[in-house]
Amino acid sequence: MEEEKATPQEQVRRLYEDAEGRTATAVEELVARDSFGELLARMTENVMAITRIGGDALDLAVRNLRLAGRQDVTRLARQLARTEDKLETVLQEVERLQERLEAQGGDESPTRAGASAGSRRSAGSSSRSSRSANRSGSNSSGRGTRARGGGGGSTKSKS
Repeated sequence: MEEEKATPQEQVRRLYEDAEGRTATAVEELVARDSFGELLARMTENVMAITRIGGDALDLAVRNLRLAGRQDVTRLARQLARTEDKLETVLQEVERLQERLEAQGGDESPTRAGASAGSRRSAGSSSRSSRSANRSGSNSSGRGTRARGGGGGSTKSKS
């Protein structure tokens, strides 16, 4: 007799709540099984494998287009850092030899020695100040200050 008195809205509500309860019970039973955990783990592995395959395919496409990829840029950055270190060593040796030559150059006449030493000092000091500015991080490459010695590599982290 209650069903006869119930309005269609109340019947729909009761049916909805009944279906929701059954669905919740079925899903809870499904999730409680060990097989659900195994399935979830395998799905995660598959998603990660597909992501890796996609990344490898993208790297291959970039390489085939002959564009510089991430690995190419990091390799070139390392080579550039090594070259800069070698150049800095050569410049330091040249400066040391110039100072040694100036110290031994006492045999020249005073006017000639003063003029040549003055011109060398002004040129040397301007090049030294520009190198000092580069070492302090104001260079145009944006790499900042790099520690000398040890590995001689770039301070940027590997991507």
